[in-house]
Amino acid sequence: MLNRSGYFTALLTSVFFCSPLCAEEVSIKQGTLALNANLQRVDEQPVNGRVALITHGTLAHNGMEIISTLQGLLSDEELPSLAINLSLGLDNRHDMYDCTTPHNHKHTDAVSEINLWLEWLKNQGADEVVLIGHSRGGNQTAWYSNLHPKSAIAQVLVAPATWSESDARENYKQRYGQSLQSVLSQAEKMKPDDMMETTNFIYCADTQVTAGSFINYYKPDSRFNTPTLLQQTALPSLVIIGSADKTVSNLPEAMAKVDNVNIESLLIEDADHYFRDLYADEVVEGIIEFLDQL
Repeated sequence: MLNRSGYFTALLTSVFFCSPLCAEEVSIKQGTLALNANLQRVDEQPVNGRVALITHGTLAHNGMEIISTLQGLLSDEELPSLAINLSLGLDNRHDMYDCTTPHNHKHTDAVSEINLWLEWLKNQGADEVVLIGHSRGGNQTAWYSNLHPKSAIAQVLVAPATWSESDARENYKQRYGQSLQSVLSQAEKMKPDDMMETTNFIYCADTQVTAGSFINYYKPDSRFNTPTLLQQTALPSLVIIGSADKTVSNLPEAMAKVDNVNIESLLIEDADHYFRDLYADEVVEGIIEFLDQL
């Protein structure tokens, strides 16, 4: 638990804008890195009982529209939330990741960071944590819950990432015009901390990335496919799908193959990957209905 962990302490910095909502930035330490998150209270009430822990998508942040909108709507439903910023290897990171910044982070770093924040919430008095993740953050959330199945009471995955080895290779070739396998083979011949120059990585062209980071994001692993993770989960789970989502367009088909009584799917017609405007209301309505069944 947090109060027994010697490697990080909790720090609070408060900038209140309550009327009737109350939000504040909170920070914890992981080694030498400061991690930050936005804590959305309900009517300035203490953080206890049921709380949602929200993880954003690829190279993004907790202030992006879908995350901030979800926090506000959840507060309207009297569900407080903590939207975290994954550090991506940077101290006190905010905003989108700048592609000119060398990359020294891993997809799997999110697992330990989600765990730190969940422990922090429990130390504040939250005894029922609901995990929520969007896009890649949905996959990282499911990855975490499979490793820590008793840490939360439920999870909600909003347009979670799908994956196949063939799709990964095809997408890389289409985006960057080069073979993923050739770059991966190059990385595997290097030391993990060696820097690869002018390398195409995730959404960043001609960037700098350590070999270890490149391997972690691109070495084939079935766990990158969220429906695969959901096959065996015992955690009550809701997967929310946008019918007009072009980012994970195969999600409906992939979820149809998941045979698990603990999984529910909600299809929101005409919503894209970011569930803007009134589609966000449908997302939150679905979340509340799902949680009311627990």
